[in-house]
Amino acid sequence: MSEAGGRGCGSPVPQRARWSLVAATAAFCLVSATSVWTAGAEPMSREEKQKLGNQVLEMFDHAYGNYMEHAYPADELMPLTCRGRVRGQEPSRGDVDDALGKFSLTLIDSLDTLVVLNKTKEFEDAVRKVLRDVNLDNDVVVSVFETNIRVLGGLLGGHSLAIMLKEKGEYMQWYNDELLQMAKQLGYKLLPAFNTTSGLPYPRINLKFGIRKPEARTGTETDTCTACAGTLILEFAALSRFTGATIFEEYARKALDFLWEKRQRSSNLVGVTINIHTGDWVRKDSGVGAGIDSYYEYLLKAYVLLGDDSFLERFNTHYDAIMRYISQPPLLLDVHIHKPMLNARTWMDALLAFFPGLQVLKGDIRPAIETHEMLYQVIKKHNFLPEAFTTDFRVHWAQHPLRPEFAESTYFLYKATGDPYYLEVGKTLIENLNKYARVPCGFAAMKDVRTGSHEDRMDSFFLAEMFKYLYLLFADKEDIIFDIEDYIFTTEAHLLPLWLSTTNQSISKKNTTSEYTELDDSNFDWTCPNTQILFPNDPLYAQSIREPLKNVVDKSCPRGIIRVREESFRSGAKPPLRARDFMATNPEHLEILKKMGVSLIHLKDGRVQLVQHAIQAASSIDAEDGLRFMQEMIELSSQQQKEQQLPPRAVQIVSHPFFGRVVLTAGPAQFGLDLSKHKETRGFVASSKPYNGCSELTNPEAVMGKIALIQRGQCMFAEKARNIQNAGAIGGIVIDDNEGSSSDTAPLFQMAGDGKDTDDIKIPMLFLFSKEGSIILDAIREYEEVEVLLSDKAKDRDPEMENEEQPSSENDSQNQSGEQISSSSQEVDLVDQESSEENSLNSHPELLSLADVDNAASISPSEQTSNPTENHETTNLNGECTDLDNQLQEQSETEEDSNPNVSWGKKVQPIDSILADWNEDIEAFEMMEKDEL
Repeated sequence: MSEAGGRGCGSPVPQRARWSLVAATAAFCLVSATSVWTAGAEPMSREEKQKLGNQVLEMFDHAYGNYMEHAYPADELMPLTCRGRVRGQEPSRGDVDDALGKFSLTLIDSLDTLVVLNKTKEFEDAVRKVLRDVNLDNDVVVSVFETNIRVLGGLLGGHSLAIMLKEKGEYMQWYNDELLQMAKQLGYKLLPAFNTTSGLPYPRINLKFGIRKPEARTGTETDTCTACAGTLILEFAALSRFTGATIFEEYARKALDFLWEKRQRSSNLVGVTINIHTGDWVRKDSGVGAGIDSYYEYLLKAYVLLGDDSFLERFNTHYDAIMRYISQPPLLLDVHIHKPMLNARTWMDALLAFFPGLQVLKGDIRPAIETHEMLYQVIKKHNFLPEAFTTDFRVHWAQHPLRPEFAESTYFLYKATGDPYYLEVGKTLIENLNKYARVPCGFAAMKDVRTGSHEDRMDSFFLAEMFKYLYLLFADKEDIIFDIEDYIFTTEAHLLPLWLSTTNQSISKKNTTSEYTELDDSNFDWTCPNTQILFPNDPLYAQSIREPLKNVVDKSCPRGIIRVREESFRSGAKPPLRARDFMATNPEHLEILKKMGVSLIHLKDGRVQLVQHAIQAASSIDAEDGLRFMQEMIELSSQQQKEQQLPPRAVQIVSHPFFGRVVLTAGPAQFGLDLSKHKETRGFVASSKPYNGCSELTNPEAVMGKIALIQRGQCMFAEKARNIQNAGAIGGIVIDDNEGSSSDTAPLFQMAGDGKDTDDIKIPMLFLFSKEGSIILDAIREYEEVEVLLSDKAKDRDPEMENEEQPSSENDSQNQSGEQISSSSQEVDLVDQESSEENSLNSHPELLSLADVDNAASISPSEQTSNPTENHETTNLNGECTDLDNQLQEQSETEEDSNPNVSWGKKVQPIDSILADWNEDIEAFEMMEKDEL
């Protein structure tokens, strides 16, 4: 998100006039409305704000200091094992590792944070280290997008504040644009990525060898995400304006122009993934989260920084489409670019948390307040924002890598409104970070927000963004050594000076926007927003918007909020049949299915199969309802399959010096004490002898009354459990014998029984991969006695222990592209009600019951190719919601990456892939083809 100056808000900006250095934007024109809010909530005292600001400083010192001590010059810190993450020396994490280029990423990303936090001496030392140690000529393939926003942006942000400090006359007097020269060197290294017919960059590049050369190991990719290609203009234009080399801004503008040209003309939306050579949309779903987010952000900020009206016109055109189709207050749900009234999914990802802040910059406050409050309610339930959550606010993907987007929006809403409520929100974020993410060597990402388990990662953006926004939230103007309103924030929160708008203006700014669309000037705001309109004379205005959302997350048996056609409401027609409500024994439901082109086939094995043929539907609208029904049925099945599996458990180290700060993700067992139904087990750990636990223990006195550590292998898990139980152990932890295995890179699995009756096993058993297990073993070697807590999720830490150990402060302180399916026919297998009633999640005999997940079926490759008009989706379903709070609260769905490692014979194809590749748009398809032409 960005910040720009708010001077001169009382005067209108002349139509299509360029923004001057003050760049009066909506966000800070709204600061003048602060006084309206003071009666709405108790103001926070300056003393408390200073205390919280100092606490942020101490937290930054803890994170930055541990990175410098244990990880530098590596790219990132691994806070659980207290060492640096070096590309190639740790197990690959896939695309996540593309941000790492062996260029001390965290140090570069933190440069301007040091200045914002008034750590000027540390900043000067850090700049010297960067100039002395960082090499940008490494033989490594990196993400163009991540390298641009983190490294190029970090160097430019560092340069911006270095020249500011030099002008002040106390620090950086030796500085002679060295960071800018490094930025220019890096910029030239990224330019070969733009060697495509479209001007869209390749997603990856080799820093040393560029693109396509055999030694480059890249250049064969065909797709990139919209945000990856559309989030370059700020950094590249700043580099051009700083150096006078216009080529960087030209390339970034060309990429933005191409994306604008390829938008879907009738909806004015863009897809998630695009072919960099042909410009065809690969993934046709559209939202404001992952894959698209910063494209919209940079259109508005490019107008702020560069003063080019076409960027504002494009943003406003897109924004109108977002509010028309994607915004379903308080939700923001992905839709199809060709069918924007049809939702593409029923879950949201955490990256959309930036959007309320962007809406503040736009001046659209009400929806910003609504979405922000909804997100805050999710955070209050889970302590952090899960990577993805459903429309009924259950966890979809459970990890949380300490993302800063919600803190960013909190800061901007406070700056716009002055409402002290947002200071309390920031205080909650600080408390949760210290309580659940803080570990002895920094702050660890959450592997699972439900259990509180940790992941051994601390991404560079945590230092680049989180601490900036939190500190600025509580800081007064005099607490910052420069005027923050003279700068704009990039998407990585790096600071670029607004005076660049009048520097080196050699780029021809032909307005290409109007060539593509008829624009209505009434859609554009050319003046600062009128605060009397945005904020009525009601001091409780924001509170009145938030109040209806206070309990939105905690409703029992929530129903997914899915868009219903507006024309249905206008005509008084009934809403279409929802999969969750369907009963195979209801004649009315069967008639509705027939109308939607969905037929039932009774199979010989007792299952009932649903098959949809769009051409058999009564109308195109009914066919679309049928598609939605099949989508919901498949997703319902996928969701309930996850619910049938035991969620991951937690091993929490509670003894000195950890005191509960380290939480390890553990796999559950299908036998023994169920930790979700019984009190957690707490005890000291001891290694069993023999270590494999496959025979009677020779050291029963050592494990008596303790939690035994056993190595995986050589016998069944249940046999190990019986042996340590007979020796008097109160619990067991099985550690993987595959050296280097980790929950970061491998899916967890449930420890199965031995095929016999395991009711005799009464103690809890958990499984740790080698990396997590070594943390406990290393602790034993160093501290001898180590106490752990085995539980279904991490418990709150002991406040007394926290106080003893808490350090004192010096200041008191994604490309997914599914296989294409040329089909409008899908099928779903239902289990016959009479034959599988015992598997139902509830006791209502009239409800359709579900089969076990092992019976789930999916499309095979042969099915996809043998009959292109008759492809089918098959799956098995399980009953509907009756009491989520009691039945599913503790058994919420497990994220896909952490599903237990049981042997799935077949797997349901993801909904996104089915819908993104659904090529026949019923009768509207012909109109779509004309529109594309």
